[in-house]
This record gives sequence, C-alpha cells and structure tokens, in this order.
Amino acid sequence: MTEARHTVLITGASSGIGKATAKYFSDKGWNVAATMRSPERDDEVRRYRNTRVYALDVTLPESIDAAIAQAVRDFGRIDAVVNNAGYGVDGVFEAMSDDVIRRQFETNVFGLMRVTRSFIAYFRTNRIPGHIIQVSSMGGRLAFPLYSIYHGTKWAVEGFSESLHYELAPFGIRVKIVEPGPIRTEFYGRNREFIRPHDAPAYDDFVDRCDKVAMATAHRAVGPQSVARTLFRAANSTSGRLRYPAGQPGPLILALRRMLPDRVFFSLVRLSYRIR
Repeated sequence: MTEARHTVLITGASSGIGKATAKYFSDKGWNVAATMRSPERDDEVRRYRNTRVYALDVTLPESIDAAIAQAVRDFGRIDAVVNNAGYGVDGVFEAMSDDVIRRQFETNVFGLMRVTRSFIAYFRTNRIPGHIIQVSSMGGRLAFPLYSIYHGTKWAVEGFSESLHYELAPFGIRVKIVEPGPIRTEFYGRNREFIRPHDAPAYDDFVDRCDKVAMATAHRAVGPQSVARTLFRAANSTSGRLRYPAGQPGPLILALRRMLPDRVFFSLVRLSYRIR
C-alpha cells in the first residue's frame, strides 16, 4: 500500500467530488486517505487501489487530528490535503434560522479552517512542502439568486485562502483554490437544503423562477470527474498559481464576471433567471 510516491488526504470522500477525486488520485498511483463522517457505510471507496478509509468530521477537531495521525501511521506521510467536505443551503434568506446559517458556516468555513490549521502544523513541523487544496466554487467569486448563505461561505473560503497563501509560502506550503462550476452531484439532490418560507407568498414567483433555472442547470451539469482532474493538477503544481476554475461553463462565467461591469453582468443574471 505504500508503493505510491505521494499521499493525499481527502475530506468528504463518500460521494460526489470527493469520491471521484479519491478514485482519480488512486488511478494515478497516489496513496489515498479517504475520509468521511460514516466510513462504516462505505462499500466502494475502500476498494480503490492504495486507498484506506478513515472517520473524519470537520466539525470535530479531535476526529481531524486522529484521522491525520492514522493516515501518517499507515502511509508514512501526507503530501496534500483536499478540503472538499461541504454542502449547500439555498433558498430565501428571510426564512433561514440562525441554526441553518450556523450549520452552513460550521461545515463549509470553520470545518475547512480546522483541517487547514491541523495540516499547517503537520507540514511545517515536519518540513514537508505540502499542498493545501481548498474546494471552493465559482460561487466564491460571483453570486446567483437564492444562494446568499452558500455564497457567503465560499467567499469566506476565497478570502481566507488568498491571505493564507502569503504566510505559508516561506515554509514551502502551497495553497490552491479549485473553483468548480455547476457539477452533477448530490449538491442538487439529497444533500440539498432548500429553505422556502411558508408564510410569505410574496416570494413564490421569484422562488419558482429561480428554482426552475437551478434544476435545469443541475440537469445539464458535467460530472465530478472534471473537478477531480483539476484537483490532481493543482496537487502536482509547483507554480505560484492560486486559483483553478473547473468544469464547464464555470471558467467562461468567471471570465465574463471579470470582464463585464457589474451592471451588465447583473442584467445577464436577471435575464437568465427571468427576474426583475
């Protein structure tokens, strides 16, 4: 199991992007420490070549340190971490409770920060020029209707990681941000948490229009393998490049956002959603 040259630890590897990434790194000859909250439910990832499965819940600091220690014992060292664990909340902000908002930030932001902090200490003290790869989103640099809380978490990840890459560069630790566009995963299915107000019918038409576009986008989305390929490229890069758009049409939309004035881009979004 220790034949592979490098080892990657992946959070949220039970499905979607995380699962596809575990398979891709495994196929490319890496050791894979695939982590998930409930490894006892897994009957597939653990069968990948050079792969072991560990329990890790990003909301529990002790489980992060335990998973890292176990993976190091099994593989000797870890060269890269892919911070993939997360989920999406969408819907009407007025109807979102404090608990909904806290849970979204607890996983997508604070959980990612906990894993990042643990790996900084591991890489720095062991003098490993490791890669910390954050799975953000094109939604970390632009925004669409009804995703205010999700966008908030991804914009936080982007700012946090951009600042962090300066302070880790002296240790040879590289920070990479991968920004997927729409991807065909359970983000739009069983992992989706959709908040719709039951006592504010004034939102109904707006919600129906936006939800229709979101579901159509999910139907057309590419598979998670496209993101896995980009994550692998980022893990092997020794350049100073920070951001890696992934999946179509994410890179095109990000390019348009950079080039167009706010007024023009916002008008295009409103037009695509058929909203005022």
